[in-house]
Amino acid sequence: MDSTLARQQGGIADLPRAVLSAAYGVIDTAQRVVAGDRVRTARGNAWEAICADRARADQRDEVRRHVAMIVTMPAVPRVKTRQLT
Repeated sequence: MDSTLARQQGGIADLPRAVLSAAYGVIDTAQRVVAGDRVRTARGNAWEAICADRARADQRDEVRRHVAMIVTMPAVPRVKTRQLT
């Protein structure tokens, strides 16, 4: 009788796993149909983050170069303007 009870409890515990597994399969299949081979993975996400970091670093370097160029430019003499009365 204990083995029958254990089998029934095991079946009850296995049911949510089976449902979740089937749901994952449906979602995975749908994602592959919609996105094609461009399924997001941890490796893909990491590579995108690396590329974004490199792009931001390039932009920071460009801004620094522009600021350095502006700072080293000779001052432009201002023309004295007269007040119109």
